[in-house]
Amino acid sequence: MRVVVVGATGNVGTSVVSALAADQNVTSILGLARRQPDWHPPKTGWRTADVVTSDLSPHFAGADAVIHLAWLFQPTRDPVTTWRANVIGSVRVFEAAARAGVPTLVYSSSVGAYSSGPKDHPVTEDWPTHGWPGASYGREKAYVERVLDVFERDHPGTRVVRMRPGFIFKRESATEQRRLFGGPFVPQRLVRPSLIPFVPDTPGLTFQAVHSADAGEAFRMAVTRPVSGAFNIAADPVITPSVLAELLDARLLPVSAWTLRSTVAAAWRMRLVPASPYLVDLVLRMPVMNTDRARTELGWEPRRTAVEAMRELFEGLRGAEGMETPPLSPRAGGPARLGELATGVGKRP
Repeated sequence: MRVVVVGATGNVGTSVVSALAADQNVTSILGLARRQPDWHPPKTGWRTADVVTSDLSPHFAGADAVIHLAWLFQPTRDPVTTWRANVIGSVRVFEAAARAGVPTLVYSSSVGAYSSGPKDHPVTEDWPTHGWPGASYGREKAYVERVLDVFERDHPGTRVVRMRPGFIFKRESATEQRRLFGGPFVPQRLVRPSLIPFVPDTPGLTFQAVHSADAGEAFRMAVTRPVSGAFNIAADPVITPSVLAELLDARLLPVSAWTLRSTVAAAWRMRLVPASPYLVDLVLRMPVMNTDRARTELGWEPRRTAVEAMRELFEGLRGAEGMETPPLSPRAGGPARLGELATGVGKRP
């Protein structure tokens, strides 16, 4: 089996490639990325490609499956740029896969594609996927879901799988995620238990997480097993303020949703953080997912808990850890994080 992974050098991509490389049924992997990595897993070759500008069809020729992971989280201050990369880029990937006659297409959607939903009981994969319109991430993920609806109608011979994971963490992705969401002013070496005084106890601040290696296994199974449709991917337990407080040895402090959002909005407007307040809106509204279908039909079972995934994130932050790929490299922000500051903290990727 020959598999092409689009966006193979990031947090999820590196775990997907590793999982595929360990599968004896996968004979070769082609990783596509905008920049070549200095990482050489077994069975894997690399080519540079941009989903917005490159001719993707030649890369897909002869592939048994294409996994589309490429996604641009920044710049949050330029939604036109993220729309071009995430929506138009996804359309180009799907169209190129159809032209090349690829029989299996696996797409990384997200819990962020779901419409606002409950936190007190999990929703299944038939929950509406209209996103939260105020956040570009939710709009883009929801729009691509509609694109796939049309794609499946027009290409009934293609097996399409939509993976909808929660937040994905691993030790090696910590520095990248600090750059994307925390920014250059986060004192990452101080992110440790007992040094963070409190966790905001905000209604709705509840989300799900999964270790990147477990997510990679789910994608491998989606490729190698005869399944189709959508799968929610998350580990237990659901992360609540109480779980975070215990993990960080911090106390809970009641904070209203308005106060939390206003604080993030002020920091974003002052260019102190790259994560926009609209992402806070999205997190407070996204539902908790039921993962029974992934466990029964896909046969997936996470090896690590959501708490273990988050603990790895914090440990990776303290150690400034990463991998030898351009997105995950600890050196990507430049000396003293000057490269991050030069981008305008969320203004440019």
